[in-house]
Amino acid sequence: MGRIRQMIKVCGRDSWTLFDSGARNTYVIPDVAALLATTDLPCPTHTKLGGETKTSSHAAVLLGEVAGKPFHTEAMVIDQIGVDEDGKALEVLFGALAMQQWGIRLIPESEKLDLSHYPDEFIEF
Repeated sequence: MGRIRQMIKVCGRDSWTLFDSGARNTYVIPDVAALLATTDLPCPTHTKLGGETKTSSHAAVLLGEVAGKPFHTEAMVIDQIGVDEDGKALEVLFGALAMQQWGIRLIPESEKLDLSHYPDEFIEF
């Protein structure tokens, strides 16, 4: 499991993001979700995150750029993701499914992202 913190752009706005291979799903806070298309979930989703149970009643289509490369993925909207080691509030938690979808790998030793597997096109079988 690895974690990398980095700024991404969401609809042109910088958002402090935790790339977390230990989290399956992607999450955004309401301030970020306000920039995105959202929908009501048919029933609330409950997630254990940071030792707390978080409840989401909305999902968003997260559109953005990571290191200048565009992406889109589903994100659940939760009130708070948490803070990093420096006390800075996290706005997006980018989970393993989205990282797999977009070929994003973590390099924990250098605290960087590897985008060398970012897809130029999707090939479906």
